[in-house]
Amino acid sequence: MEAEGRVPGPPLPLPSPAGGGGASAVAEADCPADAPGAARGPLLAAAEVLALDDEEDDLEVFSKDTSLTEVNSFSPSMPISPLSMINQYKFEDEPELRDLFITVDDPESHITAIETFITYRVVTKTTRGAFDSSEYEVRRRYQDFLWLKSKLEEAHPTLIIPPLPEKFIMKGMVERFSDEFIETRRRALHKFLNRIADHPTLTFNEDFKIFLTAQAWELSSHKKQGPGLLSRMGQTVRAVASSVRGGVKNRPEMFTDMNDYMETFSQKINVLDKIAHRIYKEEKEYFNEMKEYGPIHTLWSASEEDIADSLKGVATCIDKCCKATEKRMAGLSENLLPILHEYVLYSEILMGVLKRRDQIQGELDSKVDALANKKTEKDLFSEEIGKLEDKVECANNALKADWDRWKQNMQCDMRSTFTNVAENNLRYYEECLATWESFLASQTLDLHVEEDSEDRP
Repeated sequence: MEAEGRVPGPPLPLPSPAGGGGASAVAEADCPADAPGAARGPLLAAAEVLALDDEEDDLEVFSKDTSLTEVNSFSPSMPISPLSMINQYKFEDEPELRDLFITVDDPESHITAIETFITYRVVTKTTRGAFDSSEYEVRRRYQDFLWLKSKLEEAHPTLIIPPLPEKFIMKGMVERFSDEFIETRRRALHKFLNRIADHPTLTFNEDFKIFLTAQAWELSSHKKQGPGLLSRMGQTVRAVASSVRGGVKNRPEMFTDMNDYMETFSQKINVLDKIAHRIYKEEKEYFNEMKEYGPIHTLWSASEEDIADSLKGVATCIDKCCKATEKRMAGLSENLLPILHEYVLYSEILMGVLKRRDQIQGELDSKVDALANKKTEKDLFSEEIGKLEDKVECANNALKADWDRWKQNMQCDMRSTFTNVAENNLRYYEECLATWESFLASQTLDLHVEEDSEDRP
């Protein structure tokens, strides 16, 4: 989903759990980052985001309104075997255009008298002429990634900057600095940098190049050259003032449609994210019960000589199903949950981008109104309006292009992710079914042997 210039054909190959950020390696290689999607039907009416406990209402949202679903959904007649489904996906035979490859790995803990933090190794390999070397290796902490994201937003206010994982985690999920948390963050940071690398504009940003190549002291020095506190406060004040003024009078219809789409998308993806986490939690509870359930049959077999073999067989089946459940949980935590949450963050980013576009539009509208009310300084106002018109046009064109890229990338991600979940579920149930069928067959055979021995004189 990150190789630039690729246009996905029919549904994508199944994603592999390996790779950065929890996304499939296949999808990342074959779907363009933030790429456009097919035209949607009428936008959905806004649906209320429901509480986590309202299970029936959560599911009802999706049963009543399906305009965000794919048109080319799977047919009921589609073969159900996982192997047969894999054959329905094709690769695009197009040349590899990437010239910048980034890997985030090797997390390392640092403990000082003031704080404890993690740094990650960032390895960059490139054939791009703008770089002085073909390979770089630096270490970066989470704050450095935050700095890069803020610089990209500052330089490109109407481009869709990929999301970073949150600095703080939800209470009760995973502990900070645990191996699980660090690995989840590493994958997200890896995906963040590679999405930027594959973006046709962001990849050439000077701050991005410095982030990849500068040593720690050089990066620290470069950070101090950024805008001062007063400048940043001024930008914040202007943004807040713009949002308070109300809606933009002359907003083009397509951006109103974008805003409506994102409001609905945000509601749907948040509900999906909540349901997926609830499913994972229930699956984990079931797994923990299964781990206790199997050994009980083994212990029982020691005191029941006549049915000892049957009890041990049940224990073996439960153990195999327990391992299959663990694999299924890993598939959810590595593929489904990160993708859904990434697009929860994307929805927030896109709403911010649309507000920044409206802010630029608002500045132009205010100047036009001022010109209409003033008879003097007409030439000065006309010059300012001309510059603002150019700024609005650039902002509109940048957002339109990025919107199309993001929409196709979102559809590509969702299609490959849900296909992966379906394949994993099929494998899981087929494995458990085969395990219990084998046990039943053995019990039936033993029963026939006992009956034959009793019938003999």
